Amino acid sequence: MATTLEISYFNTFWLKRLKNYTQCQVREPDGTVTATNGGTTTGTPDPATGAGYIDNNTYEDWFVEESRIKGGFNNTSVDFGNKAYIVEEESRQIRRKNALIHSGVYNAKNGINETNQFPIGEDITRAVDPASGSVQKLYAENTNLLIFQERKVNRAPIDKDVIFTQEGQPLNANSNLVIGTPSAFEGNWGISRDPSSFAVYGYNKYFVDKDRSAVLKLGANGITEISKNGMIDYFRDILTNLGGTEPVTGLSLSNEIIGGYDIYQKNYVVTLGSLRTLHYDTDINGWVSFQSYVPQLSTSSQGQYYTFKNNGIWKHYSDTLNYNGFYGISYQSSVDFVFNPLPTITKTFKTINYTGSNGWQALNITTDKTGIDSNPQQPALGSTEANYPGLAIASYDRGYYVNTNTNIAYRAGFDRKQNVYYAPLKGTNTNIPQQVLNNNLTTGIKGMFLNVTLKQQGNSGKALQLFSVGAVYSNR
Repeated sequence: MATTLEISYFNTFWLKRLKNYTQCQVREPDGTVTATNGGTTTGTPDPATGAGYIDNNTYEDWFVEESRIKGGFNNTSVDFGNKAYIVEEESRQIRRKNALIHSGVYNAKNGINETNQFPIGEDITRAVDPASGSVQKLYAENTNLLIFQERKVNRAPIDKDVIFTQEGQPLNANSNLVIGTPSAFEGNWGISRDPSSFAVYGYNKYFVDKDRSAVLKLGANGITEISKNGMIDYFRDILTNLGGTEPVTGLSLSNEIIGGYDIYQKNYVVTLGSLRTLHYDTDINGWVSFQSYVPQLSTSSQGQYYTFKNNGIWKHYSDTLNYNGFYGISYQSSVDFVFNPLPTITKTFKTINYTGSNGWQALNITTDKTGIDSNPQQPALGSTEANYPGLAIASYDRGYYVNTNTNIAYRAGFDRKQNVYYAPLKGTNTNIPQQVLNNNLTTGIKGMFLNVTLKQQGNSGKALQLFSVGAVYSNR
């Protein structure tokens, strides 16, 4: 069907239809007209003021190329030249999110530059399964191209083709194809819509599949789910709540996932929701720690690990005099422990001990709750919601004091003997039913299990070591 366009002068020789859109003009009460694209509302103008929707038609959007040099009136006209390829009958713009296209070659040695040539008469496109979503990430490795879709990971040979034998074994054959036939890795895993989570070290590639609540590693044996190594519940909760709030703390989470590789420590680093940063160690096949810093971007170069934050580049592991300092802010390290020997027996935890450096304090000392009775006529002894927390234990230095009357030194926190720090556990309650002495006057806290947080006390800037933590208990 022919199309007529109103133009000032004839400077064009090619028109390309891009898309359809709907124009809706709104007449305001003062007589002005406002045009909005994409409007679908129809209505009858007010007879008195003329206000209302006066147009709701579908229009074509066109791309115009000029034949005049600089587009000036009466300037030199560019010749049409040879028509090497047939003009497409369907000129509408199409976005193929699951397809790849490549230009001509570039060779700096002999001056060949065909990067602006995309001849449709040649096999320059390659598509992957559209059911697996759009292509989010490309990574070239040796003679293979890794294609990361939302729900699939593919590999395609570069400058070669793959021929399969009757037994199903692949054979490589030389070919003039730039991108060969793609083949998918086993497993319905992808990179969702988070290509920024991708990181690579050696032959291992790491990425996050948010839609399937998984952190993945692509290695020599295919795709492995590394988020299930002791952290399956955590990643399930936080990845499904990106863009909302964290389930436990209620803090806001963004939709952003930032991945990088810390070559200094040989860890994959991933930041989730601009709130939590975690480290994964391939050697031990586990998640080693949470980190206090939240970078905007991370990378490694020349054996060093760098992050980007607040328009600056920060080099990690460089300040040996100020540990736990990130982006000008000092933090305190903490480790949570759960002691649960003989899980089916109620125990009395008497003391806690650790081997490591001086400077650790014990906080958040709690046991399990008594429980809830379903029969209100037979209540349990004491409060069914109580867990009788323990008194906080100061570090070896902070717990030191001298009695001014006797001039005798004491340790109110951890004491040390044979390079082992230890302290008794005491409760905070002064009145527990069916107990002769107050809980804070006796040693020991009852419960099935014991939760303890060891935290650095003060910002000394020094490196603190923590090798082992234990607790002494007795049955009942």
